[in-house]
Amino acid sequence: MESKIPEGYFFTKQHEWAREEGGILLVGISDYAQHSLGDIVYVDLKAPGTKIEPGKTFGTIESVKAAEDLYAPIAGTIDSINPDIAKSPDSVNKDAYGAWLIKVKDYDKAGLAALMKPADYLAYVATLDGH
Repeated sequence: MESKIPEGYFFTKQHEWAREEGGILLVGISDYAQHSLGDIVYVDLKAPGTKIEPGKTFGTIESVKAAEDLYAPIAGTIDSINPDIAKSPDSVNKDAYGAWLIKVKDYDKAGLAALMKPADYLAYVATLDGH
């Protein structure tokens, strides 16, 4: 499953990823998370302007199997939500690293450095579920 992760991604133990792009932070869920959830049918995200804190929820994601909270990887303010996710929540299943959920502005750059790098995340995932 998680064998190749593009460069520039940082991860939480709750399987959210964060990636900087043009002074904004994109946040989504890992391939491991989308695979564990199964077919994603609904995503509910907090509104732009909402301040987020590390480890606190910024929304929920629902699949045919379960509903899970989404946890902020670092502190910041939601700048925008991905409009395509509401129309096609299954796009997360198709491209977990391309289908961002929220964009975050005024984020904690030091907090980003504290997250797991791809190799560390892959090692962490390998300890889960007997993978």
